[in-house]
Amino acid sequence: MSKSKWLTLEERKAIEEMYNNNTKVAEIAEAFKRNVTTIYLELRNGYTGEMDQNGRAGYSAEIAQKRIFELKMKRRQQA
Repeated sequence: MSKSKWLTLEERKAIEEMYNNNTKVAEIAEAFKRNVTTIYLELRNGYTGEMDQNGRAGYSAEIAQKRIFELKMKRRQQA
């Protein structure tokens, strides 16, 4: 997978699929060669406000992508 600082939308969609298939966060982190904390932060960024079918906090790749884009734009405006 990518070694860039930011996750791509494709990576986020793959995380969403794995997470919805009840894959453990540690296994997702290992698959993407990322720290477990990075994946937990990503799941927080994409929180849907609802519980998923596995009883965990819901995650949406599109919500996460939108939030990160907004954060990047805000940082650019401040610079």
